[in-house]
Amino acid sequence: MRLFDHIDLRVRDLAEADKFYGAILPALGFPTRYEGEDYISYDAVRDHPRPEGINLTEDREHVANRTRIAFWRDSREAVDAFGAILKSAGARNIEGPELCTEYSPGYYAVFFEDPCGNRLEVCCRNAI
Repeated sequence: MRLFDHIDLRVRDLAEADKFYGAILPALGFPTRYEGEDYISYDAVRDHPRPEGINLTEDREHVANRTRIAFWRDSREAVDAFGAILKSAGARNIEGPELCTEYSPGYYAVFFEDPCGNRLEVCCRNAI
């Protein structure tokens, strides 16, 4: 079942964002990179005519806000493994991985920002 088509993420510097997302998105299931005329897309490998994708579009005036995109992992170990990638990828303001029972029992996540200040998270809900 397809849950979304694509996410358009605005970034201040496309080259800087491409380096960062090229390090993290394949680990989240978006291994295929495509460069369009004015954007870069990282696509999932799926059984659909057009895979889900994360599109990076440069906007030099972009100002990050409190919006946060959370990606799913199936286990606490998978969240930990992803968390180990973040520092070398250039993530900012890394928090966790940690148990966050204030969200729900078993909620386990790592929180971080991309180089432009966009807020992201990788989580699972079965880490009791």
